[in-house]
Amino acid sequence: MKIKAIAIYLPQFHPIPENDQWWGKGFTEWTNVTKAKPLFEGHYQPHLPADLGFYDLRLEESRQAQETQAKEYGIYGFCYYHYWFNGKKMLYEPLDRKLKNPQENLPFMMCWANENWTRTWDGLDKEVLLHQEYDFEDDAIHIQHLISYFKDDRYIKVDGKPMFIIYRPGVFPDIQKTIAIWRTAVKEAGFPDLYIGYAQNGAVQYEPKSDVFDFAFEFQPNFLNLPALVSPPRTFVEKAIRRIKKKMKVKVANLHYYIDYSIFMSRQIEKGFRKNVYPGITPMWDNSARRKLNPFILHNSTPEKYKLWLSHIKENYPWESVPENFLFINAWNEWAEGNHLESCQKWGTSYLESTKEILK
Repeated sequence: MKIKAIAIYLPQFHPIPENDQWWGKGFTEWTNVTKAKPLFEGHYQPHLPADLGFYDLRLEESRQAQETQAKEYGIYGFCYYHYWFNGKKMLYEPLDRKLKNPQENLPFMMCWANENWTRTWDGLDKEVLLHQEYDFEDDAIHIQHLISYFKDDRYIKVDGKPMFIIYRPGVFPDIQKTIAIWRTAVKEAGFPDLYIGYAQNGAVQYEPKSDVFDFAFEFQPNFLNLPALVSPPRTFVEKAIRRIKKKMKVKVANLHYYIDYSIFMSRQIEKGFRKNVYPGITPMWDNSARRKLNPFILHNSTPEKYKLWLSHIKENYPWESVPENFLFINAWNEWAEGNHLESCQKWGTSYLESTKEILK
């Protein structure tokens, strides 16, 4: 049995005018990454790249090096985050440049990250930089844009159907009609149908009708039914500041939380698998580089623990229940969320080696 590992891919490693305006000239994901600091004893920060360096995804050499590393360690393809705001495209250059270069031949697919862009990096409604809005006329325009990618021979398909994911399906006014528009357009373009799924992450519960989506995938870390959160012991200074703020009736936010990776992994294993939901896994997670207040940290993650979880999925997932043996790894390069398979200065290629060993 050959498992096809698809790694989630973030394209925000090159400057764009909007980020220059919002965050400062030359901002990329590396800006947050390099500013990160440990929040408590034993906390792994900053996460810094090793073999591939601080790359710029506008460069063919950088993208090619990523694909070479991915293929070497058994990754089947990348799932690119796709950003679309009523016709306004964002962070599209890496994938658009790949399409023009046949040497970048790693299979790929797309996931519409249909969230608001906010200053707090949480996709919610505070300090919104770009609103995500929906209408059926835009749905028709959007799918024609997507079809231009679907036509590429490298695009991942199931029985000839382009595979596409919606990150947050529950925010559409009428998701059934939107997908009906898309299916019709895809068939008119010569494909047998669309193979469409959504991310099941537990943060926002969504249960589709059986005739809407073809599949889901488990987006890890799944924030539903988490083990108890731990707040590390505070220093004397931190405690004093909190006491003063409380006396002044200033709202006090928790500075940081963590869950031990082993405990989190055990909880995910215990809950089992769901029908028509492709399995997912995360090698590590720590978004404190992005979120200064209330970050979520999977503490004490190691390649060995990740390998145990990955092995469990391989041996126990009901692969016969799905048309393809897809496994979603979150992520290939979410550096500011401390979530990456790409080699880092602490672990080198150990996570990649673990992936290759289990999936070979």
